[in-house]
Amino acid sequence: MAALFQILKVHSDIPFEVTYLIMDPGYNAANRKKIEENAQRMELPYVVYETSIFDVTQSQCKKACYLCARMRRGHLYAKAKELGCNKIALGHHMNDAIETALMSMFYSSKLETMAPIARSDNFEGMEMIRPLYRIKEEDIISWANYNHFRFIQCACRFTEMAENDMASSKRKETKELIAQLKKTNPLIESNIFNALHAVAIKCFPGVVVSGHHYTINDFYSNLDEDIPNPYRQ
Repeated sequence: MAALFQILKVHSDIPFEVTYLIMDPGYNAANRKKIEENAQRMELPYVVYETSIFDVTQSQCKKACYLCARMRRGHLYAKAKELGCNKIALGHHMNDAIETALMSMFYSSKLETMAPIARSDNFEGMEMIRPLYRIKEEDIISWANYNHFRFIQCACRFTEMAENDMASSKRKETKELIAQLKKTNPLIESNIFNALHAVAIKCFPGVVVSGHHYTINDFYSNLDEDIPNPYRQ
């Protein structure tokens, strides 16, 4: 993503500025060095922002990953706003979107994924964008391998201590399922991704609108214009 921003900044008709922010939640020395070496190789004018997120989440074993993700996002928004930015750009790609959709169905009983752009609820005037939203993970890996880049994974202290953490992760399990299905249907990734953008809302028996859960029975005979009705013609 950083490499694409460098290219886009040169050729884009729309002027913009980029701050390459390294938010350090408490990496060990080796991981911190690898991140900085990658940034230096790409000649990025990076800014390092240190936090104590890993120290805080270490005592919350059952909710460590959830808490860590929330805190990272909050710290990024706060620092970006402090630096005068109006957006934060995250590196999620197409496979992240489709894996998240499947995981939400399999393990959370809902159909939900990540959007390419979203307004922050807690930081007024800030937006989150995902520039790699339509790029496949395999293409990113090919680019990294071609340029001899090696990037860190999660790098939190839980995964450093747990030898089998990745083997038991639900995301890895979902990724392997998609890879298996791809053997007989090479278009499986694109089909899932395209389906997320062609939701036939009138065919769903339940929806969530503005945080409220509705079923088709709530709207089927209700013509009240004050109620947001996704089923109305």
